[in-house]
Amino acid sequence: MTAELYDFSPVLRLLLTGLALATGPLAWIWLRHKNASPGQHLRVLTLLTLFLTFDLVLFGAFTRLTDSGLGCPDWPGCYGSASPLGAQQHINAAQSSMPTGPVTHPKAWIEMIHRYLATSVGVLILTLTVGTWLARRRQPKSTNSDDYVASVWWPLATLVWVCLQGAFGALTVTMKLFPLIVTMHLLGGLVLLALLRAQSVMHAVPQAPVGPSLQALPRGLWWCTIAVFLALWLQIALGGWVSTNYAVLVCNGFPSCQGSLWPAMDFQQGFTLWRSLGETGDGGNISFQALTAIHYVHRLGAYVLFVMVLALCAALYRFAGFRTPALWLAGLIILQAVTGMSNVVLGWPLLAAVAHTGGAAALVIVMTSVIFASLRAGVSKSMTTAAKPSFSRMTA
Repeated sequence: MTAELYDFSPVLRLLLTGLALATGPLAWIWLRHKNASPGQHLRVLTLLTLFLTFDLVLFGAFTRLTDSGLGCPDWPGCYGSASPLGAQQHINAAQSSMPTGPVTHPKAWIEMIHRYLATSVGVLILTLTVGTWLARRRQPKSTNSDDYVASVWWPLATLVWVCLQGAFGALTVTMKLFPLIVTMHLLGGLVLLALLRAQSVMHAVPQAPVGPSLQALPRGLWWCTIAVFLALWLQIALGGWVSTNYAVLVCNGFPSCQGSLWPAMDFQQGFTLWRSLGETGDGGNISFQALTAIHYVHRLGAYVLFVMVLALCAALYRFAGFRTPALWLAGLIILQAVTGMSNVVLGWPLLAAVAHTGGAAALVIVMTSVIFASLRAGVSKSMTTAAKPSFSRMTA
């Protein structure tokens, strides 16, 4: 049974569901930190939202990897209902006609749970935006206040981005897992993590003089860190392109692929971006050589990124304030190598595939921490050597 691609009748019930789910974390913050200052409340809320967004990214990977992205073929509800319970008749009919198809009861629940979680994260980000705006209005004009509140522009940008991310989520369904849209949806989730992590670092602006635990990186190393960060994003985009085109298993060996270190590949067809799943740009069936090109370019990029990250770790480890993130980066890039190889040689097991996405998300978080911690240290140092400028003006 077919459904309209967009049916907004359950929007209010979905929003209330997201609000109900967000109430738990908000109540926990209020009870656990009821005597905290507004700035401390915002920092805890930002960290908690970051943690839940990370979980959402993992569940999004689980949704994609279990082929549940079309478990409810309309948006934002499920056959016009706020839950699969109200769509049982439609799901039964679809499952009866295609028992292993995209619409089954388990897949519908997985898809809707993902939407519930996404709505609750949106509520938390809206709360963060409003709370930051109110706290900034009440904040003393002097930046000597220990109750520091970062610029409202950051949570506002995050709120705009999560709305854009919701639009990509809708297009993922209505455009039937269009590879470019699904890849952009994955990247959008990781951008959300980077925005939240940047805010959590900035909420922790220190008032004490800069010490060995907080230091700005030398200019050259800071730019090298930026270069590695950009390379990481490129590699994640390539990984998303592999996953959304289901090209993981075209190479079942390592380090060779199809018994060769340079298998037959069709780069032009493989990297034609605007096309439907399984098709070429002109509507034909995508070739095996194109899928091989998609997979192998990601593998070659992994070799380069692995060396770049380890070299960066060695450089960061020389600075006391960055030894912990350096160790995290080293551990995460090794985890990525292990899970990436496991996906190939073990036939793309679900646990390894989800862990591979989680490792990429964690790398984004740690790299964002390094970059903004260095910026924070530079600002903090200027605050101890001159009249303290507004950190929000320097970073907004």
